[in-house]
Amino acid sequence: MIKKLTFILLAAGCTQIMYAQSTEKNEKFLENKTLFEELTNVKKKQDKFNLFLNMQGSFDANFRDGFEEGAFKMRQLRIEAKGNINNWLSYRYRQRLNRSNDSSGNIDNLPTSIDIAGIGVKLGKGFSIFAGKQCTAYGGIEFDLNPIEIYEYSDMIENMSNFMTGLNIGYDINAHQQLNLQILDSRNGSFNKTYGVETEDGEQPAIESGKLPLVYTLNWNGNFNDIFKTRWSASIMNEAKDKNLYYFAFGNELNLNKFNMFLDFMYSKEGIDRKGIMTGITDSMEGHNAFDAGYFSMVTKLNYRFLPKWNAFVKGMYETASLTKQQGDLEKGKYRTAWGYFAGVEFYPMDTNLHFFLTYVGRSYDFTARAKALGQENYSTNRVSVGFIYQLPMFWVSGFSRLASFLLSV
Repeated sequence: MIKKLTFILLAAGCTQIMYAQSTEKNEKFLENKTLFEELTNVKKKQDKFNLFLNMQGSFDANFRDGFEEGAFKMRQLRIEAKGNINNWLSYRYRQRLNRSNDSSGNIDNLPTSIDIAGIGVKLGKGFSIFAGKQCTAYGGIEFDLNPIEIYEYSDMIENMSNFMTGLNIGYDINAHQQLNLQILDSRNGSFNKTYGVETEDGEQPAIESGKLPLVYTLNWNGNFNDIFKTRWSASIMNEAKDKNLYYFAFGNELNLNKFNMFLDFMYSKEGIDRKGIMTGITDSMEGHNAFDAGYFSMVTKLNYRFLPKWNAFVKGMYETASLTKQQGDLEKGKYRTAWGYFAGVEFYPMDTNLHFFLTYVGRSYDFTARAKALGQENYSTNRVSVGFIYQLPMFWVSGFSRLASFLLSV
């Protein structure tokens, strides 16, 4: 009851400052000097090559039935290069430095360590395209934030494939409204690995991959006087032959001077369990993931910029995992409810996105009677972290050319 009341209070009181959360498209930090500029006092003159190091590092104290472990951890470490070649052609590349580079068996021949690798083309009259590996155009305010700003994702986002290869077509209705139609591969890895397909020698699998394993997403981004913003989407994904996934996400953000809030709603109806959560709970299917899984998630966050360099926040999450159809002896209905409750304070010493933080992250998992009959038990985890977040601008093309010339001359 206390957890429910806590979450209701978080949702009802939703007001926060968003300064602490630079989105992927927020370029405010570019107004500041790069590391090369700081070291050489050479001013930036062009935007053809920009290199960044995205970092989140902390000391984490983890608790589950008492103190479990304390350790330093680099949760996020991504190198990013992007720039505008001219007024119509751009590019972007981002790769995680703390993930494997093995691409064997992947449908797009790229390792999952690469988030983004592609080019953007402005076609004129508001139209543009981005081709290559990219972030899915799913809705949700938190989903669109730079990953370094996230202390812990919801189970919905954490268990999704969020970076895949394909094509995005964008249309700017006006300066404040945008539509995107995106067609991507529906998975990174092989079909068997993604859906837990296992067969004996000579045995025919119970499910087969479709001939067009793609995901189609329609996305709308709205901005109403910089006070209220939306990021909504609807997606359909071909998972397997005669099996589809339907995903809807509605992100809403409110900005009121020192206060800001966002409230995200997400629902996923899956012909084959893509998240793997219901498969883990029921452990019912032999040779493949569970059928007919349904997931709902609601996430809200509140920040308050109580001093020019200080920000306080609270965050709440409510999520459910269900079966949408009866499966043999397994009843249709909810099997698990997950709660998330966060709080923290952030300090910004400079006019950049560098900030130091002290955060608490709590998660609780409550199973229904039908899940407990399968051996599941309620549990909670807690974490206290102290660390830093920084998207460090490294250098740009003109500075790089000067550095290269200097190295060649010595």
